[in-house]
Amino acid sequence: MGSWQRLLRFGGASLRGYGGACVPLGGSRVLVWGRQFSGAESETLKQRRTQIMSRGLPKQKPIDGVKQVIVVASGKGGVGKSTTAVNLALALSANDSSKAVGLLDVDVYGPSIPKMMNLKGDPELSQSNLLRPLLNYGIACMSMGFLIEETAPIVWRGLMVMSAIEKLLRQVDWGQLDYLVVDMPPGTGDVQLSVSQNIPISGAVIVSTPQDIALMDAHKGAEMFRKVHVPVLGLVQNMSVFQCPKCKHKTHIFGADGARRLARTLDLDILGDIPLHLNIREASDTGQPIVFSQPESDEAKAYLRIATEVVRRLPPPPE
Repeated sequence: MGSWQRLLRFGGASLRGYGGACVPLGGSRVLVWGRQFSGAESETLKQRRTQIMSRGLPKQKPIDGVKQVIVVASGKGGVGKSTTAVNLALALSANDSSKAVGLLDVDVYGPSIPKMMNLKGDPELSQSNLLRPLLNYGIACMSMGFLIEETAPIVWRGLMVMSAIEKLLRQVDWGQLDYLVVDMPPGTGDVQLSVSQNIPISGAVIVSTPQDIALMDAHKGAEMFRKVHVPVLGLVQNMSVFQCPKCKHKTHIFGADGARRLARTLDLDILGDIPLHLNIREASDTGQPIVFSQPESDEAKAYLRIATEVVRRLPPPPE
C-alpha cells in the first residue's frame, strides 16, 4: 500500500484494502465497497448518521492557502463542463501570470482532469501528511483520478463519496493560490451540497449547451447555488454554433441562443460563447488544452474573454 493509500482512508477502510475489493468484471477491475456490517455495527452507523444530521449545516472553513474558489458546474453531463473548467483555469493564469491557479476535480465517479491535463502518477505526501497536487502547464491539479487505476470505476455509496470529497477539500497542500477552479460533477446532489456548505465559494459558473434539455438542468443548477447562498457569476453557452471548415456555413446544432434566454430568465449574465469546434475536442483528448496549445486561436481567445468576465464579477478576496 502506497503512502497516499494509507492516508486516504474512508470510514475505517482504505481505498484498496480492508473493506474494499477490486473485483474482476469483464476483464476490468471494479472498486467495490464490500464490507459487511453486523447488527451492532449497523445500529452504531445509524446512530452516527443521526448525530451528524442533528448538527445542522457544517460551518464553512476556507481551504488553507486558497484566496478564492470558483466552481464550474452544470446540471447535465456531457455539456463540456470539464473542458470549460480546464481552459478557464489556464485562461486565468494566462491573463495574469502573477496569479497562482489550482484545479480540483471533485467528479469522483468520472474524473476527467488527469487526461485533459496530461497528468499521471501518485501524489506525494508533504511533511504535514497532506497530498501534494500534480503540476502541468503551470496549474496545480488534484483529482480522484490520480488515486485509482485509470480504467477502474468507483462503486461507492454516498457516505464513501462524502468522505472522499472531505479528503480532497481538507487534505491537499495547495500552497498559496489566488484561484482554485473546482470541476463539479453533473447534477445537484450530495457532492454539490457538501462542497457548497463546507468551503466559502466566491462564485459559480454554469455551463450549458443551447439545447432545451440541457437548459432545464442548468436552470436547476443555478437555483441550487442560490439556495445555498453561492453567487452565480453567469452562464457559459458551450457548443453554441458549428461552422463548416470548408464552406464556412454556420449551423446551430443544439439550437440558437438558448443559454441567453435562460440567462435573461434568471437575471444572469452570459460570460461567453464557445463554438462547437474540432480543435477544442482534439486538444482536450490529447491532454493539451486549447488555451495552452493554440493560444492565438479564436477558440482560446473565447476562453480568455470568459476568464476576464469571471474575474470582473468576483468579490474582493478576503484579507
